[in-house]
Amino acid sequence: MPESVRILGVDPGSRFTGYAVIDVFGADVNVVAYGVLKLPQKKPVSERLKQLDMLLRQLGEEHCPGEVVVEEAFVAVNARSALVLAQVRGVAIVAAGASCPVFEYSARAVKKAVVGYGQADKGQVVQMVKTLLHLPEAPPQDAADALALVLCHMYSRRFAARLEGAR
Repeated sequence: MPESVRILGVDPGSRFTGYAVIDVFGADVNVVAYGVLKLPQKKPVSERLKQLDMLLRQLGEEHCPGEVVVEEAFVAVNARSALVLAQVRGVAIVAAGASCPVFEYSARAVKKAVVGYGQADKGQVVQMVKTLLHLPEAPPQDAADALALVLCHMYSRRFAARLEGAR
């Protein structure tokens, strides 16, 4: 019997955080929700982090994911930006993954899994997500990144299940 799981993907950002929720049942994928959480740019980072925590906890309560996927941090040129992004990731991991396992993938791994090329540009990711998930229109960039994250995790789960079945 195929395993069923609900996956929440979070693409953390200090101003815009993409999210996506999918249900996976065997080979079937159902997009439950996706969007972008917009945080007020003029507020101090501490207030944005509190707001992000609240919004992600609400998403978790509303959608009850079995697993959470968060994009790994990348090395930024600006040290302050890197520090803020690390804080945002920390909030995302704790808030969204409060009651379930959290998985992390690099942006390069996600692009390779979804587009087939780790150096794919943002437009290629958006179009491939739209195509793979049969979406009526292209999702916003940050939401597309979160959708790509959940697809990457779904592919990783399937591969692990095949390996386990081969033993």
